[in-house]
Amino acid sequence: PPPPPPPGPGAGRARRDPGAGGGAGERNDSEEDMFGDYDSFYGNDSLIAQVDDIEHKYLQDKNIDVKAAGEVVLGNLQSEVHQKEQDNFSASENVSIFNDLPSSQLLYFEKMNELSSASRTSPVSKGRDERVNSSSDKVRDPLSFYAGAERRSRPTDSSSHSKPALCKAESLKDHLKSAMTGNARAQTLQVSKTKQLKEAVLSEEIFVARKAIESPSVDIGPFYRLPSKVKDLFRQLRGIETLYEWQHDCLTLESLQQRKNLIYSLPTSGGKTLVAEIIILQELLCRQKDVLMILPYVAIVQEKVRGLSSFGIELGFLVEEYAGSKGRFPPIKRRVKKSLYIATIEKGHALVNSLIETERIDDLGLVVVDELHMLGEGSRGAILEITLAKILYTSKTTQIIGMSATLNNVGDLQKFLQAEYYTNNFRPVDLKEYIKIRDTIYAVDSKSENGFAFSRLLNFKYSSNLERADPDHIIALVTEVIPKYSCLIFCPTKKSCENVASLVCKYLKKEFRAHKEREKEDLIKNLKSIGNGTVCPVLKQTVPFGIAYHHSGLTNDERKSIEEAYSSGVLCLLACTATLAAGVNLPARRVILRSPYIGNDFLKKNQYKQMIGRAGRAGIDSAGESILIVQEKDKHLVQDLVHSPLENCYSNLLLELTKGMQSLLLSLVGLKIAVTYEEVDNFMCCTLLGVQQQLLPKEKSLSEVIKDGLENLIEKGLLKGTISEKDHNSKSALTITPLGKATYKSSIDLAYCNLLYRELRKGLEGLVLESNLHLLYLSTPYDMTFTCSPDWMIYFRQFNQLSAAERKVADIVGVPESFITKKASGQAIRKNVDNAVVNRLYLTFVLYSLLKETNIWSVSEKFNMSRGYVQNLLSSAASFASCLLHFCEELEEFWVYKALLTELTKQLTYCVKAELIPLMEVAGVLEARAKQLYNAGYKTLAHLANANPETLVRMIEHLSRRQAKQIVSSAKNCNMSKVDV
Repeated sequence: PPPPPPPGPGAGRARRDPGAGGGAGERNDSEEDMFGDYDSFYGNDSLIAQVDDIEHKYLQDKNIDVKAAGEVVLGNLQSEVHQKEQDNFSASENVSIFNDLPSSQLLYFEKMNELSSASRTSPVSKGRDERVNSSSDKVRDPLSFYAGAERRSRPTDSSSHSKPALCKAESLKDHLKSAMTGNARAQTLQVSKTKQLKEAVLSEEIFVARKAIESPSVDIGPFYRLPSKVKDLFRQLRGIETLYEWQHDCLTLESLQQRKNLIYSLPTSGGKTLVAEIIILQELLCRQKDVLMILPYVAIVQEKVRGLSSFGIELGFLVEEYAGSKGRFPPIKRRVKKSLYIATIEKGHALVNSLIETERIDDLGLVVVDELHMLGEGSRGAILEITLAKILYTSKTTQIIGMSATLNNVGDLQKFLQAEYYTNNFRPVDLKEYIKIRDTIYAVDSKSENGFAFSRLLNFKYSSNLERADPDHIIALVTEVIPKYSCLIFCPTKKSCENVASLVCKYLKKEFRAHKEREKEDLIKNLKSIGNGTVCPVLKQTVPFGIAYHHSGLTNDERKSIEEAYSSGVLCLLACTATLAAGVNLPARRVILRSPYIGNDFLKKNQYKQMIGRAGRAGIDSAGESILIVQEKDKHLVQDLVHSPLENCYSNLLLELTKGMQSLLLSLVGLKIAVTYEEVDNFMCCTLLGVQQQLLPKEKSLSEVIKDGLENLIEKGLLKGTISEKDHNSKSALTITPLGKATYKSSIDLAYCNLLYRELRKGLEGLVLESNLHLLYLSTPYDMTFTCSPDWMIYFRQFNQLSAAERKVADIVGVPESFITKKASGQAIRKNVDNAVVNRLYLTFVLYSLLKETNIWSVSEKFNMSRGYVQNLLSSAASFASCLLHFCEELEEFWVYKALLTELTKQLTYCVKAELIPLMEVAGVLEARAKQLYNAGYKTLAHLANANPETLVRMIEHLSRRQAKQIVSSAKNCNMSKVDV
């Protein structure tokens, strides 16, 4: 920096005597002088001292007026601030200089410039005016007191003419100090001007988009009524440069502009999700409404939360996870930001119930349902139907969008959802379907006589040993594509997946081991870390060849590591079950169906389409291939399969009675949606069952089915009221009992609500609190007892390890020690014991061991169960404990359980050491990753939210840049979700 100028006459002047002076210019005694005993921040050459000196120097001449003084002061101050700049600034140069000055100086310069050029307007002042006007209101304005100073210094009689300049100088100095003091006290946010400008542009575009959406027929937004920043984010985060033609057509549909409900259907991998995400962003940003997105599985919910958290951080909305035991009921009502709720089917239903109960359902502007065909799939389909029917009936402003790759009876669904329909056969990559019989491959061809056309013979020489080991020629089919391209083999059972993976790697050449050898070694190390030093023997054998299996027997951590390795090309072949087709998106160049069966059931057309839809990766493959391996005996069944239409989607409200019809009737009364028989009847006509009344038994009408359901609920003590035999159209109101309210609000299956109530009451008489075993028994899900077959020797060993108080729990629930002993020794049992209770206690022992050891591997070995089953038991118990907590919250008599269940739910949800729990709140961070982050020093949510993704990549093994960015975004989103913003 240039050397300071020599001190002027006033630079070293001592502080004014407080007893001297007075009058109009005197400082208020209560106001602190922030400049202390001297006038300078850097010694004697302060700005105030220079102002004082300059004015004294040039005002000594009585002929110089205020206007001239202003010009001189302005010129000198500008030269002091930028000594190296020329005196004649251009307009643009002046703007950049004034950007760097405090607001108080800008205001002062503006006044002086106005005095010096009263009759003209300079471009510099215009630019300056804009900046001054946009400055904070907290900055004190010196213009008014400057004017006051001028009035005070104006001569009122002839005797005052001798000291106008002196008064003026003193006044100017004091008031300038006063203004600077005010500015120093004001709390001004230091915000980047670039950031302010970007936010202003984004705000303006959102405003324009909102205006556009108010006039549905006009589309004037830069990117489908969204800010241009959204397009940039899709390019940066997803690599999407342009949309497919069908996506553009769908987004510009007249029905969407008019906010009508919409169903759209395209083949798998056609890009349906992107359209849904753009519509979601329109709702959040343009219409400023909350959005609910319903997905079929927990893993897909977590993947979507990770994927959209970055958009939420950049665009200013929250992404909230509703899966397993996660989610608030009702959700926090945000004051500023809008929320995107991403939920499983069950959690989505509970969320909608809570919004209806709190009269906030109209806050929900949009509901998006992925895999809409699940309406026809068992109890989950019934719950989805109930959720959508409630939204349609209670909110006239909530739009519903449904999408699926496998829909047939669209007319029924359109009528149910009051929706328009859009379909297209677009696929980004051509799909070629083949079937294989013996050593011949046939192309699926609807024009040929039998539906198949000869394609080729397999070009692969098999030895007699290999022919016996691999009669279906799987090795020949996979080696045509791997390791250069990827391949999926869908197998009918979990055991078949492991066998196929072992078989293929056994006969592969050693050259396959060299492909990405280092990365595969890293994957083995990662799997070993996940298993606390243990790796599955099958994976240890297959991973070096780039092969793995994928099914529900894996832990969540193992499954996630294998999926990431496959996506990055480290693994080139996965042997998997059909659940992968409906789960995360893992496409392949070739898809092989090992058999036309899933378990013992013959393949459905919907399932077949989902599996072969994984063939062909957009942007990577020019084409995708699917090959279905068929035995001669199944040839005719397969002909029907590949050429038949998709299955119809039918209501499951009647088939799933306690989770369907009865659950719906109970919640209708509880939420006061319909409290009389007549109102219930009107509602039922709006369901899918109401549209498909041909499904009803011939001997019963819909009205009679409703009547039977209501009477059943009254008998169970869940509803109160009467329904007349002769006139069931009576308008007498039904009311819900406390037990009924607790049941529907906690989403407890009606089949178990009375049993649960009795067990909780019994627990009040003698809840064993020496350990959490008794509480764990109450939190063990009822429906998992049917899949449990105890090993009696293990049962006996675990029982003997219990303390005396813990053994008392077994007696309380109804499993005496003598029963377990006789079962283990193979003796006959005379006393009748409830098998469901016995199995439930056995599962409780598994959970008890898990909470003590927090190691799924060791517990699965101890109980001789697959680690995937143990993981599923843990997840189900966490979800059931959450439901149990809500159940107890609704019944005052169970207040004692609330605190106990709150802590237990958290333990079951994470099942890790307490210090890892904050990190595992982040979507997609499982135990193994949480341990890595914690050991690297990221010990809290705030640490992760403030982390640099590049630093994470360097410090955390096996973490890609994309994953690091998602973790940081998810952590920020998680942090914001905890605050009412």
